[in-house]
Amino acid sequence: MTNASILWRRVDHAGHEAAQLSTQDDFWQLAGTANFIYNAQPCRLDYKIVCDQSWQTRSGRVNGWVGSETIAIDISVDVAGRWWLNGTENPEVEGCLDLDLNFSPSTNLLPIRRLNLAVEQEATVRAAWLRFPSFKLEPLEQVYRRVAESRYRYESAGGKFVRELPVNEAGFVTTYPDFWELEAMA
Repeated sequence: MTNASILWRRVDHAGHEAAQLSTQDDFWQLAGTANFIYNAQPCRLDYKIVCDQSWQTRSGRVNGWVGSETIAIDISVDVAGRWWLNGTENPEVEGCLDLDLNFSPSTNLLPIRRLNLAVEQEATVRAAWLRFPSFKLEPLEQVYRRVAESRYRYESAGGKFVRELPVNEAGFVTTYPDFWELEAMA
Protein backbone atom coordinates (compact mmCIF):
# COMPACT_ATOMS: atom_id res chain seq x y z
CA MET A 1 0.00 0.00 0.00
CA THR A 2 1.53 3.32 -1.04
CA ASN A 3 -1.16 5.80 -0.02
CA ALA A 4 -3.94 5.68 2.54
CA SER A 5 -6.00 8.47 4.07
CA ILE A 6 -8.45 8.78 6.93
CA LEU A 7 -10.79 11.31 8.56
CA TRP A 8 -11.74 11.18 12.24
CA ARG A 9 -14.26 13.13 14.31
CA ARG A 10 -13.63 13.99 17.96
CA VAL A 11 -16.27 12.56 20.28
CA ASP A 12 -15.26 14.29 23.53
CA HIS A 13 -15.47 17.83 22.07
CA ALA A 14 -15.68 19.56 18.68
CA GLY A 15 -12.98 18.62 16.22
CA HIS A 16 -11.77 16.67 13.21
CA GLU A 17 -8.50 15.26 11.99
CA ALA A 18 -7.45 14.11 8.53
CA ALA A 19 -4.26 12.15 7.89
CA GLN A 20 -2.48 10.57 4.95
CA LEU A 21 0.18 7.88 4.86
CA SER A 22 2.44 7.76 1.82
CA THR A 23 5.73 6.22 0.77
CA GLN A 24 8.38 7.86 -1.37
CA ASP A 25 11.71 6.33 -2.34
CA ASP A 26 13.17 5.04 0.92
CA PHE A 27 10.92 6.64 3.54
CA TRP A 28 7.35 6.75 4.86
CA GLN A 29 5.50 9.99 5.51
CA LEU A 30 2.55 10.50 7.84
CA ALA A 31 0.96 13.93 7.36
CA GLY A 32 -2.21 15.40 8.74
CA THR A 33 -4.19 18.28 10.17
CA ALA A 34 -6.08 18.36 13.46
CA ASN A 35 -8.72 21.06 14.06
CA PHE A 36 -10.32 21.09 17.49
CA ILE A 37 -11.26 23.18 20.51
CA TYR A 38 -9.08 23.35 23.61
CA ASN A 39 -10.13 25.49 26.60
CA ALA A 40 -12.69 27.30 24.41
CA GLN A 41 -9.93 28.21 21.93
CA PRO A 42 -9.73 27.11 18.29
CA CYS A 43 -6.71 24.95 17.46
CA ARG A 44 -5.20 23.94 14.17
CA LEU A 45 -2.16 21.69 14.12
CA ASP A 46 -0.56 20.50 10.88
CA TYR A 47 1.98 17.72 11.23
CA LYS A 48 4.38 15.66 9.16
CA ILE A 49 6.38 12.69 10.41
CA VAL A 50 9.04 10.98 8.31
CA CYS A 51 10.11 7.39 9.06
CA ASP A 52 12.73 5.23 7.41
CA GLN A 53 11.79 1.96 5.70
CA SER A 54 11.88 0.10 9.05
CA TRP A 55 9.35 2.61 10.49
CA GLN A 56 11.78 4.38 12.83
CA THR A 57 10.99 8.07 13.19
CA ARG A 58 13.61 10.33 11.60
CA SER A 59 11.87 13.72 11.81
CA GLY A 60 8.65 15.43 12.72
CA ARG A 61 7.07 18.85 12.36
CA VAL A 62 4.04 20.41 13.98
CA ASN A 63 2.90 23.87 12.90
CA GLY A 64 -0.25 25.83 13.58
CA TRP A 65 -1.88 27.57 16.49
CA VAL A 66 -3.61 27.07 19.82
CA GLY A 67 -5.84 30.11 20.30
CA SER A 68 -3.60 33.11 19.64
CA GLU A 69 -0.33 31.19 20.24
CA THR A 70 1.64 30.18 17.15
CA ILE A 71 3.11 26.67 17.29
CA ALA A 72 6.29 25.76 15.38
CA ILE A 73 7.87 22.45 16.39
CA ASP A 74 10.76 20.81 14.56
CA ILE A 75 11.91 17.37 15.74
CA SER A 76 14.86 15.43 14.39
CA VAL A 77 16.40 12.07 15.29
CA ASP A 78 19.90 10.98 14.35
CA VAL A 79 21.06 7.43 13.57
CA ALA A 80 22.36 7.06 17.15
CA GLY A 81 18.82 7.61 18.48
CA ARG A 82 19.35 11.13 19.84
CA TRP A 83 16.32 13.45 19.61
CA TRP A 84 16.26 17.23 19.09
CA LEU A 85 13.28 19.52 19.66
CA ASN A 86 13.70 22.91 17.96
CA GLY A 87 17.48 22.46 17.97
CA THR A 88 17.78 21.41 21.63
CA GLU A 89 18.81 17.84 22.40
CA ASN A 90 16.31 15.89 24.55
CA PRO A 91 18.34 13.10 26.22
CA GLU A 92 15.33 11.82 28.19
CA VAL A 93 13.89 10.34 24.96
CA GLU A 94 17.18 9.04 23.56
CA GLY A 95 16.74 5.61 22.03
CA CYS A 96 13.01 5.98 21.36
CA LEU A 97 11.99 4.74 17.92
CA ASP A 98 8.52 6.30 17.62
CA LEU A 99 7.13 9.83 17.82
CA ASP A 100 3.70 9.92 19.49
CA LEU A 101 1.62 13.08 19.09
CA ASN A 102 -0.52 13.45 22.23
CA PHE A 103 -3.27 15.26 20.30
CA SER A 104 -3.61 12.74 17.44
CA PRO A 105 -4.84 9.16 16.89
CA SER A 106 -2.61 8.83 13.81
CA THR A 107 0.72 8.06 15.46
CA ASN A 108 -0.32 4.68 16.90
CA LEU A 109 0.18 3.58 13.28
CA LEU A 110 3.97 3.97 13.60
CA PRO A 111 4.69 1.24 16.21
CA ILE A 112 1.87 -0.92 14.80
CA ARG A 113 3.59 -0.94 11.40
CA ARG A 114 7.12 -1.17 12.83
CA LEU A 115 6.35 -4.07 15.20
CA ASN A 116 4.22 -6.03 12.69
CA LEU A 117 3.00 -8.29 15.52
CA ALA A 118 1.35 -11.65 14.93
CA VAL A 119 -2.05 -12.22 16.59
CA GLU A 120 -1.54 -12.76 20.36
CA GLN A 121 1.96 -11.28 20.22
CA GLU A 122 2.82 -8.36 22.54
CA ALA A 123 5.61 -5.79 22.62
CA THR A 124 6.63 -2.95 24.91
CA VAL A 125 7.94 0.22 23.29
CA ARG A 126 9.21 3.52 24.60
CA ALA A 127 7.90 6.43 22.54
CA ALA A 128 8.97 10.06 22.40
CA TRP A 129 5.64 11.60 23.42
CA LEU A 130 5.00 15.17 22.27
CA ARG A 131 2.65 16.45 24.96
CA PHE A 132 -0.23 18.79 24.28
CA PRO A 133 -0.49 21.68 25.11
CA SER A 134 3.07 22.01 26.49
CA PHE A 135 4.71 20.68 23.28
CA LYS A 136 7.50 19.07 25.29
CA LEU A 137 8.94 15.63 24.56
CA GLU A 138 8.66 12.98 27.28
CA PRO A 139 9.33 9.25 27.26
CA LEU A 140 6.17 7.13 27.35
CA GLU A 141 6.23 3.37 27.83
CA GLN A 142 3.53 1.70 25.75
CA VAL A 143 2.38 -1.89 25.37
CA TYR A 144 0.82 -3.15 22.15
CA ARG A 145 -0.85 -6.56 22.00
CA ARG A 146 -2.40 -7.76 18.77
CA VAL A 147 -5.63 -9.43 19.90
CA ALA A 148 -7.08 -10.06 16.41
CA GLU A 149 -6.08 -9.49 12.80
CA SER A 150 -7.38 -5.89 12.89
CA ARG A 151 -7.47 -5.10 16.63
CA TYR A 152 -4.82 -4.12 19.20
CA ARG A 153 -4.87 -3.71 22.97
CA TYR A 154 -2.95 -0.56 23.82
CA GLU A 155 -1.82 0.48 27.27
CA SER A 156 0.33 3.24 28.69
CA ALA A 157 0.98 4.96 32.03
CA GLY A 158 1.78 1.60 33.61
CA GLY A 159 -1.63 0.17 32.71
CA LYS A 160 -3.64 3.19 33.91
CA PHE A 161 -4.67 3.96 30.32
CA VAL A 162 -5.98 0.98 28.34
CA ARG A 163 -7.94 0.95 25.08
CA GLU A 164 -8.78 -1.64 22.47
CA LEU A 165 -8.01 -0.14 19.08
CA PRO A 166 -9.46 -1.40 15.79
CA VAL A 167 -7.19 -0.71 12.81
CA ASN A 168 -7.60 -0.70 9.04
CA GLU A 169 -5.37 -2.36 6.44
CA ALA A 170 -2.93 0.58 6.46
CA GLY A 171 -2.53 0.42 10.26
CA PHE A 172 -4.58 3.53 11.08
CA VAL A 173 -6.62 3.30 14.26
CA THR A 174 -10.22 3.61 13.06
CA THR A 175 -11.83 4.28 16.44
CA TYR A 176 -10.07 5.56 19.56
CA PRO A 177 -12.70 4.92 22.27
CA ASP A 178 -13.81 8.07 24.14
CA PHE A 179 -11.82 10.35 21.81
CA TRP A 180 -12.01 9.71 18.05
CA GLU A 181 -14.42 8.05 15.59
CA LEU A 182 -13.90 7.14 11.95
CA GLU A 183 -15.75 9.31 9.43
CA ALA A 184 -14.13 8.20 6.15
CA MET A 185 -11.09 6.36 4.79
CA ALA A 186 -9.49 5.55 1.47
